[in-house]
Amino acid sequence: MAPIPAESREPQDSPDGYVGLDAERAGQLARERGWSTVRSLPPGAVITMEYRVGRLNFEVKDGRVARCWKG
Repeated sequence: MAPIPAESREPQDSPDGYVGLDAERAGQLARERGWSTVRSLPPGAVITMEYRVGRLNFEVKDGRVARCWKG
């Protein structure tokens, strides 16, 4: 029988703290803080909305994080 996967956890980190940061620096910071996946998207991008534990999403406009959310 296969082992049951361990429950994934998210860092105790507020997405609001990334808004306004340079996108590259925000991505580095998110990984340092423990986010397993960091996704940068242009404004208005069409994306799937499934929730992924450990993923942080950035909407990037003119090289800066304009919006940030978990999942």
